[in-house]
Amino acid sequence: MKKTYKYIIAAVIAVFFMFIFFKIGQIVTIHKCANTVRTYQNTMEQVMSGKVVRLMNAIEQLYVDSLDMDTLAESMLPELMAHLDPHSAYYPVEETQQSNDELHGSFSGIGIQFQIREDTIHVNNVIHGGPSEKVGLFAGDRIVTIDDSVYVGKKINSDKAVRMLKGPTGSHVVVGVKRGDADSLIKFDIERGPIPVYSVDAGYMLDNGIGYIRLNLFGETTYTEMMTKIADLKSQGCKKLIIDLRDNVGGYLGAAIQICNEFLARGKTIVYTEGAHSPKEIQRADGRGHFKDMPIAILINEGSASASEIFSGAIQDNDRGAIVGRRSFGKGLVQQSIDFADGSSFRITIARYHTPSGRCIQKPYENGELEYANDLNYRYAHGEFFHGDSIKFDTVQTFKTVGGRTVYGGGGIMPDYFVAQDTIPYSDYYVKIVRASLTNDFAFKYVDRNRAKLSGFKSTDALLFYLTQNNIFSEFVKFAEEKGIHRKDFKIPAEIDNQLERVVNANIIYYILDMNNYVEYINRQDSTVIKAIEVLAG
Repeated sequence: MKKTYKYIIAAVIAVFFMFIFFKIGQIVTIHKCANTVRTYQNTMEQVMSGKVVRLMNAIEQLYVDSLDMDTLAESMLPELMAHLDPHSAYYPVEETQQSNDELHGSFSGIGIQFQIREDTIHVNNVIHGGPSEKVGLFAGDRIVTIDDSVYVGKKINSDKAVRMLKGPTGSHVVVGVKRGDADSLIKFDIERGPIPVYSVDAGYMLDNGIGYIRLNLFGETTYTEMMTKIADLKSQGCKKLIIDLRDNVGGYLGAAIQICNEFLARGKTIVYTEGAHSPKEIQRADGRGHFKDMPIAILINEGSASASEIFSGAIQDNDRGAIVGRRSFGKGLVQQSIDFADGSSFRITIARYHTPSGRCIQKPYENGELEYANDLNYRYAHGEFFHGDSIKFDTVQTFKTVGGRTVYGGGGIMPDYFVAQDTIPYSDYYVKIVRASLTNDFAFKYVDRNRAKLSGFKSTDALLFYLTQNNIFSEFVKFAEEKGIHRKDFKIPAEIDNQLERVVNANIIYYILDMNNYVEYINRQDSTVIKAIEVLAG
């Protein structure tokens, strides 16, 4: 009986918050809506509010058990939003803060990158110019205490560590660090400060005047970062550009529009949005872009979503550049973020966006959350990652680019040049190694033991020469065998060894140098990058 009452209460709470969400959504978009919407809103208030308030008061005053209404509401909010579309969602305080930090391009903390290893916080990198560097924290240090409390053991995890180390600018945190083989801890009093979150992972020059930039998201600082990086590449002779949006899940629509504007001629459509309560709004290039004539290639894959697809779709539909890779995710819904007073928030879908040709590339979600969530697994099972002709287009939704080429709606951006996923990683030996995280584990421990020697290398090629000369890969094979994965149990083609060696080397490069060097190294044999170079060179 108690469970039955709780279900009834939960349903009432759901109705209450559905009404609240509806009301807030109307307020947010009221400036865009006709007077009929105001009338409908007022009618809803008159019909619903009296009943809801009366029910809520009855539950609070008459229900047989005491209820924590806040806790009940927190549990109901995600369930309520799940009945809308896959991208309308409720975010608790911590998730809201984390998301905002990424999109705003900064947060306040101590300025380190770390991993939890062997129940201890290991500092991987110290952010240049950040608070930790200023007080003398080094890569390789282990944080053992935070504010005089021991912070090691099974109880710690990355999320807890982040919460302990982040904090308001100007606040202090004292960390106790074990360095090398020293017996005693070194105490550092660190004043927290703003830490940048960069959306440009890497930017460097390839051959033949081709530059490369990789974006991990579209945030508040992305446009400025992008323009700065392109200017730097142009000073090095960049005439053509590869923009890598693989696994870029999107972000701010405005950032994608800003960057796209730089590459399109005046009057060209970038995107338009439209919803039941959001009138059609078209975004066009203003003609002030600096790179309207620069040849470009855009890299996408199944992890490219939302703003990445807006950018790719605008370039493709305007026949402005080449799209290279695999079909994108297929998110064509626009969310409005609304904050609650306690710092939590919800994002509600207010419109669909359309590429210049008219495509809505949102993949279907009418068959439920499970099928939607498993879409990429279905694509893989049907061979789409490996064979471009395995993709089944919605032939009803056909559109034309500016130049008359046929493109399709109904589920992501299909590249102009398909590049299959590499099948090498799917050997049993490789999969066992990677699933056990042995490549990363080995690289971390190897760097930790040899940091003083390795830190003298300032370039990728110099570091690679040293690793090859010292046959570090053979050390890795022994390490894997110590962990129970023996080479003699598998048939291992040479390309498997080559791929594993590249992964080990890449991790070491990241720990000793930086992300830019890491990306540059893995791209040397990346088939999608190689194809883009071929397209631009031709």
